[in-house]
Amino acid sequence: MGNAYGDWLRAQREAAGMTQQELADAAIMTRSHISHIEAGRRIPSKDDARRLDKALNTGNVLSNFLPQTEMAVADYFEPARLLEQQATVIREFALSFVPGILQTEAYARAVLSTSFPPRSDEERDGLVVTRLDRAKILNDPVTPVVWALLDESVLRRPVGGPAIMAEQITHMVRLAECERVRMHVLPLGLGSHPLLMGMVTLMWFEDQPPVAYSEGTFMGKLHESPALVERIHGAYALAMGEALPQKESLALMRATAKEFGHHD
Repeated sequence: MGNAYGDWLRAQREAAGMTQQELADAAIMTRSHISHIEAGRRIPSKDDARRLDKALNTGNVLSNFLPQTEMAVADYFEPARLLEQQATVIREFALSFVPGILQTEAYARAVLSTSFPPRSDEERDGLVVTRLDRAKILNDPVTPVVWALLDESVLRRPVGGPAIMAEQITHMVRLAECERVRMHVLPLGLGSHPLLMGMVTLMWFEDQPPVAYSEGTFMGKLHESPALVERIHGAYALAMGEALPQKESLALMRATAKEFGHHD
């Protein structure tokens, strides 16, 4: 589909004789955000688009023609999905489900089959394809550097049944064994820990400040405030300090996969 939206924004900005910084100031945004929109790396929120229209005197054009997401994902996740593709470092914490980029096809299908209102087969298939497509960032042997911190409940909940869980856990163990992903488990016996409120993703980049993404039921939020990102990272570091070392984590994961395998 190209980057018609970003190109059009750049053309309007240049026609108005404004630098990226001047437009950013007028629209109450950061210069780097404008840069990423023009390059096609980010999609502005509806509020951002309205402010850009006002700053450039373009009526409602930028608001009305916001790009449709090219992949089937929840609207609130789309900004995080775009950033996920650019990240050099990703740190995941999973409370209930295996993180999206680590899911097998069968596990993803099982997760996406339990929704309200129910999804059509076509809609679910589109979401599964997207989820597997996201996992392609792991095809590169080095970047991004991925750490996964899993609450033990993620391993114990039989999503899709024992056979699917055995395959899913084995898939994650293999990623850790080939040193593509660093894997740690927070044992249930630990009780409370700093990340018990929900799932969190932290992302770092070459050319922009780090961000955090948190998700709950039917909602997700991208956090770009440096103070808040630092606070979330602090909670992540504290929880990581409570987790089992990777060797013990993988031993627990292998044992859990074996237990699920015996249910076949």
